[in-house]
Amino acid sequence: MLTFDEAQVWAWVSPLLWPFIRVLALFGVVPVIGQRSVPARVRVALSFLIAVAVQPSLPPMPVVPLDSPQALMLVLQQVLIGLSMAFAVRIVFAAVEFAGEIGGLQMGLNFAGFFDPATSGQTTAMSNFFSVTVSWLFIVINGHLLLIAAVVQSFEAFPVGAEPFAFLRATRPELWGAQIFSLGLWIALPLIAMLLFTNLVLGVIARVAQQMNIFAIGFPITLTVGLVGVLLTLPLMQQPFTSALEQMLSMFQ
Repeated sequence: MLTFDEAQVWAWVSPLLWPFIRVLALFGVVPVIGQRSVPARVRVALSFLIAVAVQPSLPPMPVVPLDSPQALMLVLQQVLIGLSMAFAVRIVFAAVEFAGEIGGLQMGLNFAGFFDPATSGQTTAMSNFFSVTVSWLFIVINGHLLLIAAVVQSFEAFPVGAEPFAFLRATRPELWGAQIFSLGLWIALPLIAMLLFTNLVLGVIARVAQQMNIFAIGFPITLTVGLVGVLLTLPLMQQPFTSALEQMLSMFQ
């Protein structure tokens, strides 16, 4: 007769439980995969599949009964690491959306705001366009594979049970907010330069030909130049987005 005790059950479950919790916390809120349009059961199944696939390559996991106080700390550690990785990716997406906000403000398109059901907030046309574009770019550059590789390597950098909150001192997530403004300005800088030059030319025209209604022709010209600038700068978005994504995920490797 086949018999087994509680210790053997925990020994079988523990190598799979901790990776599953960390991956599930990551996929629960990460952009693209963690959107409301993706069913929760799909995210849970995908997290379980990844945990099963990567478990042989992970370091040994501690065997801790789930009814012990240490198990609660380990669960909290996995959830916080997964959420921190998702927050790091979200910082990069927010920077691109911030670049769209700046471009829309310079073009005069920020009045075209609407409700975004994905984020349950107000957004602008340019910001939403940049958000959709960078979501497709995330898939094209295999960003989902970068996420899986980062979460697997995070078990080497921040193993389960060593120090539950040591990763907070190493990654310092309180400083990540500055990346939104620096990366957003980096992406939007060519568009800002084009629109600034256009506004300077319109200002000179307004001084030379004062009888011309500059407000009547200024908005169509600014809008046209802005759309052309967006068309020219979109191919240049891949390099800063990829480098920023790799930089943020490298803190967990």
